[in-house]
Amino acid sequence: MTDASETALVLFSGGQDSATCLAWALDRFARVETLGFDYGQRHAVELDCRQKLLEGMKDLHPAWAERLGENHTLAIPTLAEISDTALTRNVAIEMGEGGLPNTFVPGRNLVFLTFAAALAYRRGVTHIVGGMCETDYSGYPDCRNDTIKALESALQLGMDKPFRLHTPLMWLDKAATWGLAHELGGSGLVDLIREHSHTCYLGERGARHDWGFGCGECPACKLRAKGWREYAARAA
Repeated sequence: MTDASETALVLFSGGQDSATCLAWALDRFARVETLGFDYGQRHAVELDCRQKLLEGMKDLHPAWAERLGENHTLAIPTLAEISDTALTRNVAIEMGEGGLPNTFVPGRNLVFLTFAAALAYRRGVTHIVGGMCETDYSGYPDCRNDTIKALESALQLGMDKPFRLHTPLMWLDKAATWGLAHELGGSGLVDLIREHSHTCYLGERGARHDWGFGCGECPACKLRAKGWREYAARAA
């Protein structure tokens, strides 16, 4: 259990996973700040979803409203400039060489967490929370637990600070992630995440499904939909 007097910085994209991680942090820390990245992603609409999620969480729990601190956004367009991926280019999503989908942005989580640690250093924060998951994922090597643990050690050594990288979703599938949201904030939080978080890689917000908005066909939508069906079946 974490120290209730401490502050956490949550990587908050506006997606399902990061919204669940934000609730997890609000349940544990006295103060929580959020950080999103504008890196030229096709689904940049996710960043616009953050405000409604933040407002909704404040309305859900007065204690969460008191704990929520600043919401930061960092622009790192260089990541898109050096990447050739389906998340940063208008190309079809498909499997690439080496068995990885071309939605993999090399170094993205390493860059995100390093920038987060640099911001946390300035703000006197040692706890950093991210939605990386090795259970339901597309094989991205920077989502693996070993990667996060190695980076945690590197950040501690490189900045001489006792940073802790928390990944509460690491061993959860998407159904269990929906379940964690319900455990943390009841049906109100689940509904908030369904309506206002964004997962679709193509940035589609037009079609409404039982699991939320999205194209329904990209890998991110299919994974979210599958998790919702399994969660709903368990809850029935």
